Amino acid sequence: MASDKLRIGLVGCGMISEFQTRAIEQLPNAEVAGYYDNVPERAQARAEEFGAKFYEKYEDMLGDPDVHAVSICTPSGVHMEPAIEAAKAGKHVMVEKPVEVTSERCDAIISACREAGVTLGAIFPRRFLESSLALKSAIDQGRFDTLVHADVTIKWFRSQEYYDQGGWRGTWKLDGGGALMNQGIHGIDMLQWLMGGIESVAAFTDTLAHTGIEVEDVASAAVRFNNGALGNIAGTTGAWPGTKIRIEVCGTGGHVVLEDEVIHIWNFKEEHDEDVKIRDELGPREGLSGGGAADPKAIDFEGHRRNFEDFVNSILTGEVPRVDGAQGRHAVAAITSIYKSAQEKTIVKVE
Repeated sequence: MASDKLRIGLVGCGMISEFQTRAIEQLPNAEVAGYYDNVPERAQARAEEFGAKFYEKYEDMLGDPDVHAVSICTPSGVHMEPAIEAAKAGKHVMVEKPVEVTSERCDAIISACREAGVTLGAIFPRRFLESSLALKSAIDQGRFDTLVHADVTIKWFRSQEYYDQGGWRGTWKLDGGGALMNQGIHGIDMLQWLMGGIESVAAFTDTLAHTGIEVEDVASAAVRFNNGALGNIAGTTGAWPGTKIRIEVCGTGGHVVLEDEVIHIWNFKEEHDEDVKIRDELGPREGLSGGGAADPKAIDFEGHRRNFEDFVNSILTGEVPRVDGAQGRHAVAAITSIYKSAQEKTIVKVE
């Protein structure tokens, strides 16, 4: 690299580009190279805000040898095209959630990056939080004995104005879905990651709280995990004023409840020395963000920082990111299977 830092170009200059910028700024071995948006004024404004370069054309960003990677921050249903173009230009690729809105479009991105020999990462920042890692470790250690049930509830609120102000919000083509694909995907990804994947789903979806949108604003699904346990997924953007994402995992030897990054229950039949520390340090505490339950801007960027830190380090060391394209695809496959189950009124096996 011409620079001693990995230089990342941001594609799409909406709200999430600010969070990504602030996350990247905290890394000692990476920096934002510049911004591109199909509305040039937005990219120029973001570039002026953060003192970076502004690219009027995407080809200019991809042709710049000082840009080593790009992060795709466009609406969900148009991640594929700029990601594939970046891979073909030899740039490493990071993609905001969801990787894309269908498994097939995810696969196209994964294949393009594999063929070009570039690294592909996906943004799922909740996987990098200490409470999430503690719960994943407990499951992997077998502390729950037989896992019997796990569920996630994402009972958030989005106003009618939220959907009205963005032309892509609430559309199948660009949003890929509603309460599950846009808001609920982080919790659904957490659940399937913790439990080792979802085998099949049976679901209902509806639009009850908003008008003028194509997609669901409430959904409920029964699931069977690959490990044999059962569970539930519930999501809505019609639950005023909105509550934190709640994940509950139960087994014959343990019971844990996680709300956003706070552990509310951490009980195991066999107590370990570190359990007291986990309850003390990862239990209810002050200074945490609102989690986005009612306001999409009410999140901090620490999870993004850790997500980018892993992505950058994987490029510099030649290793695979902890959340690569294939990992990012799992949640999309689960959600599109829920949509199919609701539409066809049948049990659907997840790819």
